Amino acid sequence: MVSKEVIVEVKNLKKYFSVESGYFFKKEGSNLKAVDGLNFNIKRGETLGLVGESGCGKSTTGRTILMLYHPTDGNVIFEGEDITKLNNRQLQKKRRKMQMIFQDPYSSLNPRSTVNQIILEPIEVHKLYRNKKESQEKVKELLKVVGLDPNFNKRYPNEFSGGQRQRIAVARALAADPDFIVCDEPISALDVSIQAQIINLLQDLKINFNLTYLFISHDLSVVRYISDRIAVMYLGKLVELGESNTIYENPLHPYTQALLSAVPVPNPTIENRRERIILKGDIPSPINPPKGCVFNTRCSESIEICYEKEPELKDYDGNGHWVACHLYQ
Repeated sequence: MVSKEVIVEVKNLKKYFSVESGYFFKKEGSNLKAVDGLNFNIKRGETLGLVGESGCGKSTTGRTILMLYHPTDGNVIFEGEDITKLNNRQLQKKRRKMQMIFQDPYSSLNPRSTVNQIILEPIEVHKLYRNKKESQEKVKELLKVVGLDPNFNKRYPNEFSGGQRQRIAVARALAADPDFIVCDEPISALDVSIQAQIINLLQDLKINFNLTYLFISHDLSVVRYISDRIAVMYLGKLVELGESNTIYENPLHPYTQALLSAVPVPNPTIENRRERIILKGDIPSPINPPKGCVFNTRCSESIEICYEKEPELKDYDGNGHWVACHLYQ
C-alpha cells in the first residue's frame, strides 16, 4: 500500500555536462542540459515510472537523485534531508538506504568477483553483520529471495544467463537493506521471455521488503503494469505527471499522446482502427534546446506562445494530473 509520506522530493533538479570544442563543434563554454529543472516527489511504497525517448535524460535523472552525479543545481530531499548538502562520509550513510539496479547485467557485475563477493560487498561496506558466519547466511538468504540456488554463490558472473545475472544484481541492491531503489531499465537487455519474470520479482520484493521504486523505462506497456504514477520526460524536462491509469486513459501533452499511440493493442480490431501519431523531425540537441516549449519543433498543436515562453508544470484538474503545455494554461 502506498503511504502519503514523501520519501524522495526533487526540487528544480539540473544536471549539465560541459561540452568541449571539437572538429565538428567549435562553440566553447557550452553545456549539455541532460536534466533541466525537474520537480516531483515519490511517496513511500509507490513505484514512479519515468518514461521518454532515448537521450531525454531518464538515466541521468536516476543517477543524479542517488548522487552518482552531483547536480548542477537543485535539491534532492531523501527522508527529510537534503542529500546534495552532505559530505562524502554523511552521504555514504544515506546511500545504504538508496540503491540502484543497472540496465546491463553483463557490465554491472565484476567478472573477477564471485557471486558471494558481489553480494557481500555492500554488507561489508556498511558493516551490516556481526560475524562472518552471519554475513554468509545473509548472502545465501538473498540468493533464495531472488530465485537462485544458494549453492551458486561460489560461481562467477560469466557462468550465468542474462536473467540470472540481473537477479544477482537485484540481490546486491537488496543486501544493504534499502528503502528506495532506482531501477534503470532493468529488463531492456533481457530476452522477452525473461522480462516478465524480473518484473514479477520486483513486484514481489516491493511488497515483501516495503520498497519504493523509481522505474526508468522506454517500454510503456511494462511501465503501466508496474507503476502507480508515471512521469513523462522530453529533452531534460518533465512534460506530464499523473496516476498510471489517468495518463494512459487521458494523456494531455501532445508528446505523451504520441508515445501512447505507438503502444500495440492486443485487440486486432482496435489496433487497426486507432490512429498513430507520427512525430516530425528529430529530437533537438540538448546543447541548444529550442526557445519556449522544448517540444515546439515537433508538435502539431503548437501555437505562437509555444515559441516564446516555456510552459510551467501545473496541476490540470486539481487531482494530481500535472502537465506542462500552453494548450491547458
